[in-house]
Amino acid sequence: MWRSLWRSIDRFSLQHFKYVINELRGIKVVHKHNRELVIDLLQSIVEIVTYGDRQDPMIFECFMEYQVLAEFVRVLKIGKNSRIEVPLLQYLSIMIQNMDSEHAIYYCLSNDYINSIIEHQYEFDGGDLAPYYVSFLRAVSSKINRDTLCLLVKVHGDAVVSFPLYNEALKFARHGEKMIQTAVRALTLNIYNVCDDMVYQFITTPPVSKYFSDLVCRLKEQCFHLDTLLHSKEEASTRERRNELVLETDKIVDDIYYLKDILSVGEYRLSRLISQNLFSLLVFPTLLPLLQLRQNDGSNISPLTSLYIVSRLLQVVDGKSMVDAVAGVILYPYMTSSVGDAMEGDTVDGVCNASSFLDHLNDMEKRVCSGLESEGAENIKSNNLFGHLAEYLSSNSQLTSDLRNNDCVERGGVLAHIFADNNHSLLLASLFLLLILAENKDLDYLLASMIGLSRIQDTVNHDLSASQVVDGSIFVKFMPQILNALLKILASQPPLSVLIQWHTGWFLRKLLISQISQGKTVNDLNFHLFNTSYEQSRERLRKELDGCWFDYIPDTLRNEWLSCKTALEESSQFKDPFFALEIAVCQQDTDGDATTVSAWQRMVEAVKVFILHLQLKAVIFKGSLLEKPVLNMPNGPTADSGRGHASDTPSASFGSDVSLGSGIPCRIAFSNAGIRDIYLIPVARETTGKLLLTEKHPFRSQRGVVIAIAPLAGLSPKIDNDHPSWLHLRIREFDPKFNTSKARSNHLKMSNHVADGKWTLGFPNAKACEAARLLILEETCKQRSFVESTLAPLLQDDYLGNLSVVEDE
Repeated sequence: MWRSLWRSIDRFSLQHFKYVINELRGIKVVHKHNRELVIDLLQSIVEIVTYGDRQDPMIFECFMEYQVLAEFVRVLKIGKNSRIEVPLLQYLSIMIQNMDSEHAIYYCLSNDYINSIIEHQYEFDGGDLAPYYVSFLRAVSSKINRDTLCLLVKVHGDAVVSFPLYNEALKFARHGEKMIQTAVRALTLNIYNVCDDMVYQFITTPPVSKYFSDLVCRLKEQCFHLDTLLHSKEEASTRERRNELVLETDKIVDDIYYLKDILSVGEYRLSRLISQNLFSLLVFPTLLPLLQLRQNDGSNISPLTSLYIVSRLLQVVDGKSMVDAVAGVILYPYMTSSVGDAMEGDTVDGVCNASSFLDHLNDMEKRVCSGLESEGAENIKSNNLFGHLAEYLSSNSQLTSDLRNNDCVERGGVLAHIFADNNHSLLLASLFLLLILAENKDLDYLLASMIGLSRIQDTVNHDLSASQVVDGSIFVKFMPQILNALLKILASQPPLSVLIQWHTGWFLRKLLISQISQGKTVNDLNFHLFNTSYEQSRERLRKELDGCWFDYIPDTLRNEWLSCKTALEESSQFKDPFFALEIAVCQQDTDGDATTVSAWQRMVEAVKVFILHLQLKAVIFKGSLLEKPVLNMPNGPTADSGRGHASDTPSASFGSDVSLGSGIPCRIAFSNAGIRDIYLIPVARETTGKLLLTEKHPFRSQRGVVIAIAPLAGLSPKIDNDHPSWLHLRIREFDPKFNTSKARSNHLKMSNHVADGKWTLGFPNAKACEAARLLILEETCKQRSFVESTLAPLLQDDYLGNLSVVEDE
């Protein structure tokens, strides 16, 4: 023990450290024969330096005196074709990451040794060098601050002329490996978060600043790729196509969050560059198909993908300038004289005009900037947003020519997509974008009033009167038509998928509450549509009472209630607009994949759709959602089926000793146990029903041991056509386990399960077989009756009225 401790101490001694350094100095060339020795020496140096940084100042003094970092540089130069780069960079990264003292960090970044290692001519083609090199760069970036950043840049006069750490890292910005991309982004953010004016000037000046436009261009490429996947004609299942879209949207969202991180640095030059590039290279070109400024000739992204991108961008990249700019462009077709001269648009017979649109942009710029005089950086950012947008429109000769010659399509703007026939995904995606804008706290009061959903009270403190705002706002003027379009989706025959119905219900709940808050009610036509839809959902649930999962309906309803309520209350800021793409994929399905569901899935869907309608009905009549369902639960002692079974029979489990009672003797053949003589005992208690197969107890003639159990629901007993003494039973193999937390995370995903099993029982004769079938049906009927009684209050027409009485009591 003591010898081991002595060796450990000796290993980190100053004397040993000097010995290792001298050994490394003695290496004149690195080749395959001494490579392992060099690696061991590098490892020992790093371990000792790391120890000395925390425990022994003399070791680091020696590290500086012997200029050990210069030895690392020398080893790189003499190690060609020896593959020494990877371990050297790895050990350097470890050493830098583990340094704590400012003195040690300052020294390591001095004397240009780190820059020499960064700028070394590496051969990255093939092999695994790139990850280690980028990891080294990231380790260096993690140690920079305002005092050390200047050690890594090269300055001429008052300007940075070279920044090797940053420049070399950007070469890997589009690397194929996700880990390398992540490291580069972490490195750049480490640099951006160090407040150095000269460095900011360097990275925001061409050609270095091209990185920011490249970022947005790459994001735009991904958006076009997403659009291609969405409209792909290749044969694939709905699930496969959805998974492809999920992967692609994840990449897009990652990029958007990275841009948000850069904006969050708060440096006005960075913010200006990101905002300019986002709006001119992505947002405005993406908005073109929404505004229908020109026919889609294939060069534009599709409206649905456009809606997804803009919605996701506004959710992540907040800020008044971006929100106002997007809203100003989208709402341009609805600007009327009643909203004020400053926002008046010049249209002729509903056809757009280029000059009026540019005038509109100039007015928007003045309005946004006038409200931001106290926000210096934000003011600059906004000014460049609208200026860049006007410049884009003016420089687009084809677009400008089309507009001036009135060759663009007749404009309906976003409303044209909301009222698009049979395009549910486009309708919901368009509404979603308007909701995101309307509920954004940074949206200009005039623009918010033009949407007219939730911020009418803001006009009290401004020049416009409430009546002027109401007359010109989208949701106030078109609310009955919008509600009608949504309710038609719910009332569709045959019913649309639960996915479409649920997202439609989310919109209805928001708009209905807005209506009620303004003292308005649903008109007769829309109320009739809702009643039709409500009846469909109730009838669908009633049909499930005859299905093979009727016994799980009460538990499913209780389990799904809270998750469904939470989903309806979800804020537009946190609702993933991916739902629109998912709906589009379901609508495009042609192979029946989307409609193939199991009996269990069908029951769960019926329950969820009924909960949705019940909650919407509560919003219509009560103005709020219901907190919990009221079910008819038994108050007194529970009753068994009444066939004289012993009290232990309904609760029996595998291996239980139960009374045979009125069990019916039969035989069954097990694949691994041959033919066995058994007794069949069906028994129901409340919502629980079991079919017990028991063998007679070897010592007690009136008792039996349970050898198999099957759910009573779903047995569907049928007598064999060719053998009237054989009884076929369908056995549910799937055992649902409710997981509330999982259900809340995604209330629309269903569980898959294995195929049902099958039992065949043999009876002495046809009469005994028929008696067994009738007995199973009788017990099943009693179980179903109890379930129906439990659900009865929910299925009544006056449920909400009865609920009010219960709440008052």
